[in-house]
Amino acid sequence: MIELLGLSGSLRAASTNSALLAALALNAPPACRLTVHDGLGRLPIFNPDDEGGRTPSEVRRLIEAVSRADGLVISCPEYAHGVPGGLKNALDWLVSTDAAVGKPAMLVHASTRSAISRAALTEILKTMSFDLATEPQLEIALLGKKGGDIAEMLSQPASAAAMREALIAYAAFIGARRG
Repeated sequence: MIELLGLSGSLRAASTNSALLAALALNAPPACRLTVHDGLGRLPIFNPDDEGGRTPSEVRRLIEAVSRADGLVISCPEYAHGVPGGLKNALDWLVSTDAAVGKPAMLVHASTRSAISRAALTEILKTMSFDLATEPQLEIALLGKKGGDIAEMLSQPASAAAMREALIAYAAFIGARRG
C-alpha cells in the first residue's frame, strides 16, 4: 500500500484545492491511500528558535505525517503571484528536518491560472530536496466554481478517470524510486 499525504495550500473552508485533494482520496486506486492533512492553519509562524526540543506539537504532527508518507500530493492556489503563506510556513518548518529529503512530491492543480506560484513552489520543493514528479500533470479547472458545481465536476467519469490515472502514474514513480 502506498501512503500519500495531501497538503492543500488554501486554508479556505470552501477551497477548490482542498476539494480536489478530497476527490483524489475518494478516487485513489486500490494500491494507494491518500490522507489529507488538516493542520496547516494551526501551525505557528515558523521560528528557528522553536525547533528541536521546543518544537510545537502541531509542527511535530506535520513532520511525523510527512515522514510516514510515501509521497506528498500538493494542491496550491496562487495568491499575489506567489505561494500562500500557510503552505510556505509549513514547508519552512520542514526545512531543517530530513522529512523532505528524497520524499516524492506531486503537484495537482485546481486552476489554470497559477503558473507563477507553480514555478515558485517547484523551486522551493527542489531546494528542499523533494523528489518532484513532473509527470503526471493533473489539472481540473475548478476556479470560480461553487459547492455543487465543484462536486459535480469532480464526480464526472472523465475527472474520476484522470484522478485515478494520475495517482497510478505517481505510484509508479514512487515505486521506481523504492528500487
